[in-house]
Amino acid sequence: MAAALPRRLAWLGYGGLLPFIATAAGSAAGSHHDPLWLDIQHAYGAVILSYVGALHWGAAMLARDLDEAQRDARYLWSVMPALIAWPALLLTGWTASILLVVGFLLHYWQDRRLVRHCALPAWYLPLRGRLTGIACVCMIISPALSH
Repeated sequence: MAAALPRRLAWLGYGGLLPFIATAAGSAAGSHHDPLWLDIQHAYGAVILSYVGALHWGAAMLARDLDEAQRDARYLWSVMPALIAWPALLLTGWTASILLVVGFLLHYWQDRRLVRHCALPAWYLPLRGRLTGIACVCMIISPALSH
């Protein structure tokens, strides 16, 4: 049976979704602050997307089951999320949201590749999938519901 997600990690992971959910709710409330809610969500999304890239840098440094080419690929990928996130901070509305969503989906795809080559906890990929899915839904809902 797969190891259960440790409670403290569940709190941290799901707690990290609160800003996505709060900004989506703010966007849905419909006020003159809608552009501000989107900007806040995009900034948080860019920070989190950059953060998840660092997971691959850490794996490249520490995973003993990666060969040199796989390790180099992880190092290379680890900087890509930040390079995707940064221009999103210069964009607005749908354009920024879509760029961040694409970045999160690409990163999840890379997580799936990492798990095939690296011994990670059984809870890692399901957690990453849920966090990615909820964050992406929030980033699509926000511009759709902004007035």
